[in-house]
Amino acid sequence: MVLLVAGVLAGCATQPPRPQAQVSDAALNALYARIDEATAGFDAAVSSYERGDASAAASQFGSARAELRAIADECLEQPGCDVRRVLAAQDALLVRQGRFLVGATEDSDPVNGDGDLVGEGDSPVLLVLPESARTVAMLNGKDLAKVIELNEPVKAALEEWLTWMRPQLLDTWENYQYMRHRMFPEYEKTGLPEALLFGIMAKESGGRVHAVSRAGAAGPLQFMPATGARFGLNRGGSFDLRFDPQESTRANAAYLNERFAELNGNLSLALAAYNGGEGRIARLSGKGTHDFWSSQVFNALPAETREYVPMVMAAAWLFLHPERYNLSFAQYDASPVKITLEQEISINEMAVCIGQHGNPRGWFRHLRNLNARWEAGRRIPAGTELELPAAAADAWLRQCQNGPMLAMSRELHEARPPVAPAVATRGAGSYTVKKGDSLHSIARRNGCTVQGIANANGIRAPKYLIKPGQRLALAGCSRR
Repeated sequence: MVLLVAGVLAGCATQPPRPQAQVSDAALNALYARIDEATAGFDAAVSSYERGDASAAASQFGSARAELRAIADECLEQPGCDVRRVLAAQDALLVRQGRFLVGATEDSDPVNGDGDLVGEGDSPVLLVLPESARTVAMLNGKDLAKVIELNEPVKAALEEWLTWMRPQLLDTWENYQYMRHRMFPEYEKTGLPEALLFGIMAKESGGRVHAVSRAGAAGPLQFMPATGARFGLNRGGSFDLRFDPQESTRANAAYLNERFAELNGNLSLALAAYNGGEGRIARLSGKGTHDFWSSQVFNALPAETREYVPMVMAAAWLFLHPERYNLSFAQYDASPVKITLEQEISINEMAVCIGQHGNPRGWFRHLRNLNARWEAGRRIPAGTELELPAAAADAWLRQCQNGPMLAMSRELHEARPPVAPAVATRGAGSYTVKKGDSLHSIARRNGCTVQGIANANGIRAPKYLIKPGQRLALAGCSRR
């Protein structure tokens, strides 16, 4: 059975380059459907073998092998065909073969390199994926093709990501690469595909850990306070765990799997619930009876949610198939290194001192993301352990323990801009927060500083969370 993989790979390696003629989506879909049929042939062969019918098993294995090889040959001849699907079918076969060899049942978990069983998780997403894609989705997160429907809204969203939103997509990719060691394991162990995590983060925050929306959603995956608390993100004491990339990913995976269980395993509905509220989606869809794209669901949703779902799916699709769209994701050495501070210093000072060594755009964002518990402008005590990308750590240890670069970064950090004298304020010097307000907009309208209002009202950075009806003191503001 192991030799089957070699046969298909050899077939892939010996074929000539693909012609450039265009192939219709219908033709590609028909070819992909044959992969599932061939995989079913493997399953039938296993069943025959377990019944003791070795002759039938050999015939079924041979037919399935020949079909997969033929599919690989045809796929190589058709532009846009994803050969990885053929290999994924082979990968799924090897997983089942591994189960058989160790005496496990088809429902058992596969065996890892240490001989221990590792779980696929209970994700309903995996239950609706064809067997040929399950291992890819579980281990590598590289194939949602049977779940994501390339309909008109998703195609329109693809154009958005590939035009004016391309910089945000590339920023998300870079930010994610440096946090992947913290985030993806939380998806992997629950069986959710990596592409889905990337798609959600691209739309929600662009991979900026400290992102906060006007509505109060926070973190790389934008949890509202109440929902975050439901999934354990209020356990961080003074630190809001919504800003922790690992914890927020754990909560995101738990939330989605809860929605899948409630919504009949429907991905588009689960995403709609993540954005538009679980109660509303459960009610409109009849708990998964009606799909997101049905008129009674789609037309009843706010514009934000109608746009959110295809945007997430399109970003996930681009994560899987960048080469189809003339999209290139850069490769990064994102190896993390832990250092212990020998003297107090802020994230800002570190970013200035390290400069652009190993990253043309500098390291500020990644230092912030990997050390989310520390405010950028506040000096961190000596003896604190921080995590840095390897290239940044190398530059830090070489040029920032002392010397002119460190002195310059401290000088810039301690500089303070001039402050205009306060102008007498009108009225009672207070303001009642309205829906849609942010601390920044209130400060701008009233001639204040954000930090001044925050200090006067006990509002903590970096969230600066306020809510409608809250009364704020405007001490030191200069409304005219």
